[in-house]
Amino acid sequence: MKAITEAILRTELKTARPEVYYIPEGKILSPAAREYLNQLQIDIDFEKNRSKREAKPTVKYDEREASSTQSPGPAAMQSKYVDYETGAFFPEKPECMTQLFGNKLVYKNDPIIKYRGKIDKVQAQVVYTQAMADSFEKSQALTDDLDDILRVLREMMRSEVMGEPFSNDTILGLNHDELRAHSHDPMKYYKIKQMVLPDHSMGIVYSLLNILRTSIREAEVLAVDAFTDNKKCERQDIVEELNRLSSAIHIMMCKYLAKEY
Repeated sequence: MKAITEAILRTELKTARPEVYYIPEGKILSPAAREYLNQLQIDIDFEKNRSKREAKPTVKYDEREASSTQSPGPAAMQSKYVDYETGAFFPEKPECMTQLFGNKLVYKNDPIIKYRGKIDKVQAQVVYTQAMADSFEKSQALTDDLDDILRVLREMMRSEVMGEPFSNDTILGLNHDELRAHSHDPMKYYKIKQMVLPDHSMGIVYSLLNILRTSIREAEVLAVDAFTDNKKCERQDIVEELNRLSSAIHIMMCKYLAKEY
């Protein structure tokens, strides 16, 4: 399932403003995108309802109802949750489903939910690495750098859930060009060979940093799965930042071996 963000809508609607925005099959609207359409007073419906709707007089459609000329039935009035794929109503949330946006539900194996779960796990790994580093190293500089990694992950998660663009200028005090330079030439900046293969003799903290680096790489793959459709990535901002985060962790590993912590 791929999310249509406000940024995507602004690009699509730059030259034309339809009376109805039809959501393509397999797509969803982010909360910000839905609010943007509401501000423009553009009705929302699904692509599968286009022919039926255009054959009838113009009426207001709910985003999930194909026959909104009728009043909601008792089940809809009493329901707290809606299946984002089918429009089915639920008085209680099924155990196999979870909230995507608001009261809209998807199955827990949805690609976006898998991505969110991984970002949540990476944040937990950062905190665990901090706790272990406090026990073994007691380095404030290391803790501060991990705090910066955690900041970026939390801001990234918020932007995705809210359907907002993500922007971040620096990680570990380095801009994007500097991150790339430091990561690609650690010998120049830290007197360390590039991507030294981890070994148990390097210690628990170095090992945990490497686990964190590989976990962020996994999150990047899940982000591509969640946000890419027809070879077009709709959240390039998130995918790029995950790539920069893994570079930042590599830099931290180099700094650790260089005894800068």
